Amino acid sequence: MENRICPWAEKTDLERNYHDKEWGVPCRNDAKQFEFIVLEAAQAGLSWHTILQKRAGYQAAFAGFDPDKVAAFGDREEEELMQNPGIVRNRLKIKAAIGNARVFLRVGEKYGSFSDYLWAFVDNKPLVNAWRRLEEIPAQNPLSQKICKDLKQKGFKFLGPIVVYSHLQAMGLINDHLVSCFRYQEINGERHP
Repeated sequence: MENRICPWAEKTDLERNYHDKEWGVPCRNDAKQFEFIVLEAAQAGLSWHTILQKRAGYQAAFAGFDPDKVAAFGDREEEELMQNPGIVRNRLKIKAAIGNARVFLRVGEKYGSFSDYLWAFVDNKPLVNAWRRLEEIPAQNPLSQKICKDLKQKGFKFLGPIVVYSHLQAMGLINDHLVSCFRYQEINGERHP
């Protein structure tokens, strides 16, 4: 019997590969956390498929997602990004990515790392849901609302409770694979540094 996957990942190979290898895997790597803060904020109002298609463009445009380098971007880099067809050319999102890099670094300095800050919200243990249908998965929850409020107070932009919930899912702080999905049990049984 073939293992089932979450229905949202059945559309394209790009989504399936992302689902099978990355989505929901507990991540405590700050570089990856920053990458997904940039990508999730860019995705607001767009499809995740669109962002996955532009992921390589984002990696090149945003200095390999190095928050130190992105935090140093100024007006010249912002204008270059506005001309870059490899990313979503939305000035507010671009400004947010640059500003978020600066806040990301401040949070990391204060808490030891951004990952330490974020994982403290779940006591360093992923929350495991038991959804049976895609329709059961919420777009946000009280946790994403709480984290969103805290992130905004710290100065982050373009990270509302829905974007934050998506980030928690992607970074494995919440396991929202359907229980029928082969990754549900795999991720629950995996141990990550």
